[in-house]
Amino acid sequence: MALSIEVVRTQKQRKAFINLPFAIYKKSPLWVPPIKADDLKIFDVIHNPAIEYCESEFWIVRRDGKVVGRISAIINSVYNKKTEKKLGRFSRLEFFDDKEVFLLLMDTAVKWIKEKGMEFIHGPLGYSNLDTQGMLIDGFEHLPSIASVYHQPYYKSHIDAYGFEKEIDWIEFRLTLGEQASSKATRGAEIVKKRYGFEVEKFTKTEQLLPYVKSIFDVINLAFQKLAFVTPFNSKMVDLYTKRYFKLINPKFVRIVKKDGKVIAFMVAVPSLSEAMQKANGSLFPFGFYHILTAMKKPEVLDLFLIGVVPEYDNAGVAVILFAEIQGEMQKMGIKYMETTGIFETNHNVISNWKNYEHIQHKRRRCFIKAI
Repeated sequence: MALSIEVVRTQKQRKAFINLPFAIYKKSPLWVPPIKADDLKIFDVIHNPAIEYCESEFWIVRRDGKVVGRISAIINSVYNKKTEKKLGRFSRLEFFDDKEVFLLLMDTAVKWIKEKGMEFIHGPLGYSNLDTQGMLIDGFEHLPSIASVYHQPYYKSHIDAYGFEKEIDWIEFRLTLGEQASSKATRGAEIVKKRYGFEVEKFTKTEQLLPYVKSIFDVINLAFQKLAFVTPFNSKMVDLYTKRYFKLINPKFVRIVKKDGKVIAFMVAVPSLSEAMQKANGSLFPFGFYHILTAMKKPEVLDLFLIGVVPEYDNAGVAVILFAEIQGEMQKMGIKYMETTGIFETNHNVISNWKNYEHIQHKRRRCFIKAI
C-alpha cells in the first residue's frame, strides 16, 4: 500500500488538510471540531498576519489516494530572536495510528526545518500563543474547552519513540463554585480594591467593550512577554483577534481592572461552546450558528479564556478581584463550573488561585523538543 506526501498548495489540498481530523475523530465523543471555514484562513496572510514574520509549510500524506496524515512546520523568527535559539515548530499534526505515516510526516517536517538552518524542533505549537498549542497526554476522558486541544492517545507513543523529550506542560483545572469560595473572594476583592485604589469596569454591550480591546492586548504583551513560545501581538493581529473573538463573546463575562485610569488587568471568560461546536460539526450553517447562540444564552459551564495582569501588579491580588467579579455573574446565571485553559505547570502564582475552590486538575498537554 503505497504512501505519498504532498506539499499543500491548492484549495483542494487545503480542504483535505482541514478535513482529516473529522475522519480521525469521527467516532470520538469528546473531540470538539473547529469551524472549517475558520481553519482554512490559516493559509491566508489576510486572515493570518503572522505569516508576515513566520515561514511555514504544510503537508498531507496519502495511502493509496486516501489522506491519512498531515503536519505543518513553522519558523517564528521573532521568537527565535527573543530566545536566541534556532527553533522550528511542528504544528497541526494529525494521523491515523500508523508508524510509517507518522515517520514520513515528521521526517519531512524535520528535513524542512533543518534545511532552514534550525537546530531544534519543538511542538505542537502554532504561530502565536492564541493559536493551537500542546499535545494532550492526560485527561482523554474529559471534554476540552474550545480554547484547548484534544488528541488521540497513541500520538504521544509515536512522539516518544521518535526521540522527543518534554519541554514543558500545560495543566488544566475544573473549578466548582461554592458559597465559601465566593464569600472569601468577595471579601478579598474589597480589601484589595481599597488598598490599591483599583477600579473595575463592567460591560453589558459589545460596543462598550471594543474600545478597550487594544488596551487588553497591551496588557497581554506585557504580562506574557517572559512566557515560553510567546511573541508580541502586532496591530494586524490585534485587529484579527478582535474580529474573530471579541465580537462574539458575551461582554458580561469580561472584566477590566484600572489603576489611575490605566488598564492593568483583565479577564475574559466565555460560556462553554464545546457541545455546541460538536453539534455544529465544522459548519455554522444551516444549524451550527443556532447551537452556538443557544449555548451562549444558557451556559452550564464557563470557560476561562484569558487572564492577564501587568507584571508591576502581579502580587497585588488583582486576580482576586477578577475572579470575584466573574463569580458574581456565574451566580446570577446559575453557573456552577469553570474550566481553566492551559496554565504552565510552573506558574504557581496562577495555580495558587484555585486553592479556595473545590477543584480537580484533570487535563495535561505537553510541548516536546528534540535536537536535530
